[in-house]
Amino acid sequence: MPKKKMKSNQQANSGNRKRFAKTLPQPSWTGSNKDTINQHRAYRWICDQDDRCSPYFEDDFTENINWRIFRIMSEFVEGFEFLSQLHREVTFFGSARLSPRNKYYKMARDLAALCAKEKYTVITGGGPGIMEAANRGAFEEGGESVGLNISLTEEQRKNKYVKKSKGFHYFFTRKVMLSASAQAYVFFPGGFGTLDELFEVVTLIQTGKMSSDVPVILVGSDFWEPLLNWIKHELRDKHETIGKEDISILRLCDSPKAAMNIINATSERVL
Repeated sequence: MPKKKMKSNQQANSGNRKRFAKTLPQPSWTGSNKDTINQHRAYRWICDQDDRCSPYFEDDFTENINWRIFRIMSEFVEGFEFLSQLHREVTFFGSARLSPRNKYYKMARDLAALCAKEKYTVITGGGPGIMEAANRGAFEEGGESVGLNISLTEEQRKNKYVKKSKGFHYFFTRKVMLSASAQAYVFFPGGFGTLDELFEVVTLIQTGKMSSDVPVILVGSDFWEPLLNWIKHELRDKHETIGKEDISILRLCDSPKAAMNIINATSERVL
């Protein structure tokens, strides 16, 4: 008998709580979704410009535009804080697909080793290929080897020669960090990503958003010369879509020593 009475009291209390919840007034800051409030416990809230909030029940909260904006902001803040601790940066770009047997892998490794000897900080995208080669050269020479890596489905991953790293979810925030404060940019042969990064840096210099004293170094005549000839003949001479002096932004060389001579003539940039 006592057990039945206890069960009856529990049911009564539960019913009272439900009836009480339905009679509670809607808080002034929660919006107008009363039925949802009473039926579910909301752990996340979305607020509009009038400071009125509504419960958010989607499974993947990070896909909401408001959350994504804050994530983007945090990547910029954390990225610039990370870069502010580095000095005398030289950023390397190039294909993630080149193996250690490729001649440009070896050249990137040798140039990064020279940079490390001269106390430069070597920065890459943190992945394999040319990025690994540059990090490896700096690492083996005992220098600063930094990777600004991003998660990609195929070839991108952090290589084992990175000493300091910062990960990014968004490609465009990572691109800003790679071009933010280096005193020289070195481009080895690469694909669409490398070309994208190359022309972004060139455009920043062309439009005066970045100092023209910062060299853009292209390593490998056999890869870059056809592109340079196309820029000269088609863009500069035939269609006049760039200025005659713009081609001088690009510096072509064929050896780590020649690239190092250009780097040594630069001055440190500060964020």
